Amino acid sequence: MNRSFATVLILVALLFGSNFTHYAYAQFQPGGVNHPGVWYAGEGLKIDDYFSYKLCFVDYKDCAEFRMDLWISGEKKIGTEEKWIAQVVVYDGNKIVKGDMELGKVAPEPSGGSADLGPYRSAFKSSIVWLSAFATAETGDLTGKGSKKFSAPSWGKIGNIGGDQIRPVAIETIKVIGGTFETIRIEWKSGALDSKVWVVDDFPFPVSASTWTQVSSGVPPQEYRFELLEYKENIASDPFAGIIPTPQKQAQAGCPANYDLVSKKVNTKQFTMLVELKYGPPNPMPGCEIEWFINFKNKFDQEEFINQVHYDIVVVDDEQRPIRSIAQEEGRQKFFTTSGQVHRYTLVEEEPGTAHYVIWIYGTNPEQIVPPSNELDFLLLDIPIGEAGQTPTTPTTPTTPTTPTTPTTPTLPGNGGGCLIATATYGSELAPQVQFLREIRDNTVLGTQSGASFMTAFNAFYYSFSPTVADLERQNPIFKEAVKAAITPLISTLSILNYVDINSEAEILGYGIGIILLNIGMYFVAPVIVIYKIKKYLLK
Repeated sequence: MNRSFATVLILVALLFGSNFTHYAYAQFQPGGVNHPGVWYAGEGLKIDDYFSYKLCFVDYKDCAEFRMDLWISGEKKIGTEEKWIAQVVVYDGNKIVKGDMELGKVAPEPSGGSADLGPYRSAFKSSIVWLSAFATAETGDLTGKGSKKFSAPSWGKIGNIGGDQIRPVAIETIKVIGGTFETIRIEWKSGALDSKVWVVDDFPFPVSASTWTQVSSGVPPQEYRFELLEYKENIASDPFAGIIPTPQKQAQAGCPANYDLVSKKVNTKQFTMLVELKYGPPNPMPGCEIEWFINFKNKFDQEEFINQVHYDIVVVDDEQRPIRSIAQEEGRQKFFTTSGQVHRYTLVEEEPGTAHYVIWIYGTNPEQIVPPSNELDFLLLDIPIGEAGQTPTTPTTPTTPTTPTTPTTPTLPGNGGGCLIATATYGSELAPQVQFLREIRDNTVLGTQSGASFMTAFNAFYYSFSPTVADLERQNPIFKEAVKAAITPLISTLSILNYVDINSEAEILGYGIGIILLNIGMYFVAPVIVIYKIKKYLLK
């Protein structure tokens, strides 16, 4: 009997393959940790509690990160249901949104509040309090799902077919910006990746999370991610008094609330895709917002959206040198859209006149995978920046960026001098190789005192000859290709710094010296050995 049953299981596994294996894993993988007590979303929440989180959610700008601060200011009763009143301020890039939310006491899911907070309220519900779908309080006659024991093998199951169990799996001490906590890690499978949420006993909300969407194949995109920035108790007075939300500031500045949209449908420079966009108002004013609707479409089939697009919105000067990266202003290297459909707002910082906006396209790939450099493309759009009361004018036709003919030092907000030779070699300040060099400089080397000292000395040497080399590259394509061949190994060795954690002066010195020695070996020792071997062979 047992042998027959085992045979059937083997046949089923052979027939259904990995899907059956994953389903069995999802059904029978046990959890539970050796920690007393229970937890539910909202446990211990009280008036005058203050929380600050940074978070993102896949359905809001494809997990674009923002900060949400909330203060429990009071409570109210609606019928038989009791609710918390939370005052909220959201910092979304350059935008500040202020309002209130109503949070249930059984499950702290927002069910009402200020209209301006709509998308942020949805993100809060689907991330920070998502576990309320499995663990809730029980208050009077209102009964939820109940609290969950940390020792329980499972807290519930993801609703889709073959969905994994939500399980407490480990006791971990973790450090977040808001402090160090002893946590219980809650975990479940999302395709090939583990989704994780860290909760603290007797603390209302999880302190950290990183989860992934449920997909049947491929690399799953991030579903939500958050981290506690700050927690305070007994905040008796409104911590948000005096904060003026952006919509109020813009209304005071005379920014239009209603406006027409300018529509364009244009092929990108390299004809890799069709960009269908709308923006408004037609003459945005400094200090006001531009509303963008951008659709990336198949150039051969205008009904088909292109998925998994890495892109940015960049402002360039008259010589096509980048002045602003909207992605970097929001704390990201680039934007990403799963669907190929974008709706976002950008703040106008340009003076009245013509501003050059670029829809810069890095290419297509899953969010965690950098697109190949041969997919780089762009669309340049000239937008007239107006003044209050100005009559709208017709925007100019998109033009093609030209290569600067004189050596310059392009900069981006917050960065030091530009990589002149790499920019001339790869044709643009926005090329991935140039951005990679900038990221290594700004995020790794300049993060330590010894690294900053090295860059000071290096810049004095580098800028003594790099303008001349960059100018020669622009004048001589053969020389440009030779420089590209020469610096490619150097860039490859610097990529080592992407795979190591550097947290001290000693580590940056160690890795720096190692990379320098590696390059000396490639550029000097190896050629000498090769020349010596060839000479020795010829003398025989």
